[in-house]
Amino acid sequence: MTRTETEFHLPNGFRFAGIAAGIKESGKPDVAAIVTDKPSVGVCVTTTNQVVAAPVLLCRKHAPTASCRGIVINSGNANACTGDEGMEDAASMCRQMADAIGCDWQQLLVMSTGIIGHRLPMPTVLAGIDDACERLSSTKEGFQAAADAICTTDQFSKTASATLEVSRGRYRVAAMCKGAGMIAPNMATMLAVILTDAPLSVDAASGVLGEAVSSTFNRVSVDGHTSTNDTVALLSSSTSDDAECLTGIELDRLTKTITEVSLRLAKMLVADGEGASRFFEVCVNGASDDEDALQIARVVAASPLVKTAIQGGDPNWGRVVSAAGYAGPMMDVARTSLQIDDVVLFRHGEPVSFDADALSASMKASRDVVLRLTVGAGPGKASFWASDLTEDYVRFNSLYTT
Repeated sequence: MTRTETEFHLPNGFRFAGIAAGIKESGKPDVAAIVTDKPSVGVCVTTTNQVVAAPVLLCRKHAPTASCRGIVINSGNANACTGDEGMEDAASMCRQMADAIGCDWQQLLVMSTGIIGHRLPMPTVLAGIDDACERLSSTKEGFQAAADAICTTDQFSKTASATLEVSRGRYRVAAMCKGAGMIAPNMATMLAVILTDAPLSVDAASGVLGEAVSSTFNRVSVDGHTSTNDTVALLSSSTSDDAECLTGIELDRLTKTITEVSLRLAKMLVADGEGASRFFEVCVNGASDDEDALQIARVVAASPLVKTAIQGGDPNWGRVVSAAGYAGPMMDVARTSLQIDDVVLFRHGEPVSFDADALSASMKASRDVVLRLTVGAGPGKASFWASDLTEDYVRFNSLYTT
């Protein structure tokens, strides 16, 4: 049984803190610490961008591991495109937290998010890490403080949790993420941390995270821009022997639970898209296989013309169908159909009469819009989630660094 938490419950074996160190001129929280009580399994999935931030490179060196002691995170500065000095700064963040909690610095992961191409203000960052480590707690307040501290342009912090009950007991999953712009993960600026007290081997944790990310964080887009810093980490605080680690059906159920939690967070990323007024889902079926369906859904969701139609409440089916046509995978146009929400606009390759004014009014009145596109008679299906494109997004990002 998997239960979504109405009351937020944290997995055992973790402590958290988030503080305002002064990296951000706004004075908002900007340093977070997540610490395990003992060496734990830690794995991560990172950006596929060829331009990679220093913290990402360091995470790739330190994980996967069975001896992770936590993650140190700063917001307000991405420490990206900062060369050898940036690598040393990322390592210094790990060393500072390692000294504070008493572990080897290579047992730590590090994440950064914010503006690209600027050196971190290291005296401020290091003092903030010390401050955060002094405030570590296993409370919900500590968890929320950490979730707040990783945000940049987010309008709200993003957290989710669930409980999994299996024959051997109850395990919990809690997660946080940040992101509102530069969102098109392909592993935005996006960071996520998923925590569980379920016993996992390193290999099992890597498999669980890979499966969860592929069907959640990699299926959302705000602006089609894959960041230099995208990182999703999964930590298991249990140090059980391999013989006690979850396998088989129980591992499958944990994977499903972590995927469900990840999807809730991924949808929050899109709902919080910079300047976004609407959230839309593209559901594709009838493709040759799931991979083709995903490619079509991804291209439709990324189309600026589709995004602006969603923003304006314009049931412009031609934009959706034509975007699917240039996505690459084969379509059977004679069997192609489209409906927006519950209204059919295009069936078997031909337009269908519908009340455009009524559908437009319905789209404008709703925060969520669903596009259901059939592209043939094949077994392939996939969903992708995105936000609309607004004048506010253009205005915000045209002035981001000035």
